[in-house]
Amino acid sequence: MRSLRAETFTRVIDAVFACNGGFLAAGDALTEPVGLTAAQWQVLGFLEDGPATAAEVARRRGLRRQSVQETVNRLLRNGMLDRLPNPADARAPLLALTRRAKTALRSLGAAQEEWAEDVAQSVSQEDLETTLRTLRRLREVVAPPRD
Repeated sequence: MRSLRAETFTRVIDAVFACNGGFLAAGDALTEPVGLTAAQWQVLGFLEDGPATAAEVARRRGLRRQSVQETVNRLLRNGMLDRLPNPADARAPLLALTRRAKTALRSLGAAQEEWAEDVAQSVSQEDLETTLRTLRRLREVVAPPRD
């Protein structure tokens, strides 16, 4: 017999999966005007902080390296990323945003902010903060950082 806590946790997982699907669909809708997908936006958004390897992007975003590499390859072909030499590992180039990617991200910023404002109006600030703390804690438990 499953405990109440385990049952509730299972319902949390189901809700997170459902939210993820909704977030990806919303992301695809937001990014379509600039010729991107939500998956591509995730990679570009990570690289706004500076160059990184595909493996670093995957690890920090909690994604499969192969999926990130496929997305990176499309972004390279579309002129959104450049490869830079990696002094730490010549086999794993650093990925950097191109001017085209930076322009796309700037135009997405306003659309994303407006969307977030609209959605956030439906949830209290307290609930949002509790959800954020809880999801961060769950991530620590199920996928401890490997850095």
